[in-house]
Amino acid sequence: MSDLAMQAEMRAVTMRPGMKVAYFINQYPKVSHTFIRREIQALERQGISVQRIALRGWDAELVDAADRVERSQTQYILQRGLRGLTGPLFKSLLRHPVGMLRALAWAGRMSRLNERGLPYHLIYLVEACQLVLWVKAAGATHIHAHFGTNSAEVVFLARLLGGPAYSFTVHGPEEFDKPLGIHLKEKIEHSDFVVAISSFCRSQLFRWVGSRHWDKVHVVRCGIETSFHGGQANRCNTGRQLVCVGRLSEQKGHLLLLEAAALLVAEGEDFSLTLAGDGELRPEIEAAINRMGLRERVVITGWIGSPEVRQHLLQARALVLSSFAEGLPVVVMEAMALSRPVIATQVAAMSELVEDEKSGWLCPAGDAAALARAMQRCLHTSAERLDAMGAYAREVVMSKHDADVEALRLGRLFQRFPVQQGSLP
Repeated sequence: MSDLAMQAEMRAVTMRPGMKVAYFINQYPKVSHTFIRREIQALERQGISVQRIALRGWDAELVDAADRVERSQTQYILQRGLRGLTGPLFKSLLRHPVGMLRALAWAGRMSRLNERGLPYHLIYLVEACQLVLWVKAAGATHIHAHFGTNSAEVVFLARLLGGPAYSFTVHGPEEFDKPLGIHLKEKIEHSDFVVAISSFCRSQLFRWVGSRHWDKVHVVRCGIETSFHGGQANRCNTGRQLVCVGRLSEQKGHLLLLEAAALLVAEGEDFSLTLAGDGELRPEIEAAINRMGLRERVVITGWIGSPEVRQHLLQARALVLSSFAEGLPVVVMEAMALSRPVIATQVAAMSELVEDEKSGWLCPAGDAAALARAMQRCLHTSAERLDAMGAYAREVVMSKHDADVEALRLGRLFQRFPVQQGSLP
């Protein structure tokens, strides 16, 4: 798309004056939800007003200054505890008694097959009562949720209680692991539209909803803004440092990454590895580092903000990810935008962005030896080749994951649907 064409489309998006949507997230802001902040800010650059609502996050430790600003702009449903929701509950009972009965029935239905029992879903219903009041008071004409789990259920219940139409973004892999338990099909059927962050993600949604609903599912990718990559390419880093950015959790495969690192040490390779992040698996990972004799090679940073992530990527030869399951990690886009190649396991939508031997190296998931070979190829790649791969990686991500272009697509979807208040038919 040319610059002139893009500007014309942006003007089209901002033609509806006073357009306001509400964003609903389980926890916001959050160090791993930078992509949501970028999306909201890009929508606001389009002239769309965004009301931020979250269940929790008002007391979370935030290392990023931009997240602290977002927190000051966010309303928190659970900030006063469940007792603070009794007023909204009784207001909903009085104003929408029929809708309340339908929502109660749906809450019961949503609890079936779900790993959380009926009490949790009744709490979601009470949360939806507050959500409706805040959205109506702010004049928002649409609610958009991120993730197809409990946040999508709350906005669905809010619709039954007289709230506006809703949509939600699916990332994976959690939604793909338990589509029946979270009733993904029903949430899609009652939505105005659903956003998938990749073609792979869209294909998984197609599996669980009838083909007559396929036209509701639209690909809108996570985006990177110019302020992150600086608007210019970077030369390669020929140092021996690799960096892995992500939550220290089972699905990220850090223990397998350490096995691969130990294999490289055994072969006499010179390198260092930074694990940027924190999480529930940290004690086990630290124990494995000690057991494998990697204390001189591997460093764990703990939680860091976006500026620190950027700095670690620039200091690295490449990003390495050993994930067993993913949606499509934003850090891959960030690394490529900074002209850094990516070593990754070939899971989910990874190959939609990383091309083997062109913008990085792909290997089978769960195979420490294959991951070690990919890391070794990176360490033995010449500076000229690294520069070429980094330049190609940047070109690919700039063409597919520009935050303003993706916000434009999402803004068009918000405008496509008429304002609908009241309960579902």
